[in-house]
Amino acid sequence: MTEPTLAELADFAGLHARAQGLDPGSVASALARIKAGGDPTAWPRTWSELGERQLAEGRPLQACRYFVLARFPYPADDVRAAAGRSAVAAFDTWRRRQGGIERREFALPSGDVAAWTANLHEGNPVLLVMGGIISVKEQWAPFLTSARRLRAGVLVTEMPSVGENTAPYGKGSDELIPEILDALGARVCAAGVHVVGLSFAGHLALSSARHDPRISSIHTVGAPVSGVFGDPAALPATTTSTLAHLSGGADLSGMALTRDDLARVRVPVRYVASRRDEIIPRREWELLAEHVADFEWVEFDDVHGSPGHLADTRLWLLRNVLARLGDRRATVLGLLLALRGRTGRGGLTRVAP
Repeated sequence: MTEPTLAELADFAGLHARAQGLDPGSVASALARIKAGGDPTAWPRTWSELGERQLAEGRPLQACRYFVLARFPYPADDVRAAAGRSAVAAFDTWRRRQGGIERREFALPSGDVAAWTANLHEGNPVLLVMGGIISVKEQWAPFLTSARRLRAGVLVTEMPSVGENTAPYGKGSDELIPEILDALGARVCAAGVHVVGLSFAGHLALSSARHDPRISSIHTVGAPVSGVFGDPAALPATTTSTLAHLSGGADLSGMALTRDDLARVRVPVRYVASRRDEIIPRREWELLAEHVADFEWVEFDDVHGSPGHLADTRLWLLRNVLARLGDRRATVLGLLLALRGRTGRGGLTRVAP
């Protein structure tokens, strides 16, 4: 297994830093110090020191975001593992001050799972948010603080073997989402469950939707479908090493979704695609367009996650989430996207049932 270079780590971490709203100057300065030192432990130590500084200054959410970078891309050593624990603790401090955000823990058949929830009540539709293979649940604070405005219950959690999730990643991981919904109970899920699953979590959502009618829609960015699992050697070293860590080196080829699998996904799927994606080739979302009954996508001329189009990505996803929730504000966001010139850069495929 090839370890990622510092330059590759910096590129991928840059996306996460921008998505979390970290100060670009501070991030650039930290990366310069890390590169100058040449010490393998400089990465987690530098970001952890910034996190500790933010804690000392009374900004636990900002501290959490630096600790998340310190554990990046996964807790491969003691310093990174400690940073992961510090991220959870800092987030817990912030959410207690914030109010309205609860911690839930589930002992599921596949493993122990922790989640942050807000506005999760009977009668509310549920928005289940899950990041990809390097994203911990603490990165999704904006979803939790927006729960009341969305008029939905929000639950943010993690993929198998990411963060506090102890379930192994591999064939059978698509049982995780149904198991979480079982734990929530039929009454909480009665108004529908809309999954925002980023990257590899989008794949889990697609796989789960084949057989779980509680899933009402899927919203994703750069989700793999099949080819990625058949040829992991073609992926960046950060991705391959993280997948190996999560799966214990297991063969993941059995996780590829077939055309018949995709045809069984009968819920709306909304997808943000990147034309220069170094992880997810174009053929992955073309398969979705060919075989999923209700599939809409938007394309940006960008790399994985479309880091240069974060505002447009968020608007597009939010517009579609609101549309599935039956919220009229979706129309306003659609008009805003049109004004920004972000419509017509994708397509809509609807296949008769």
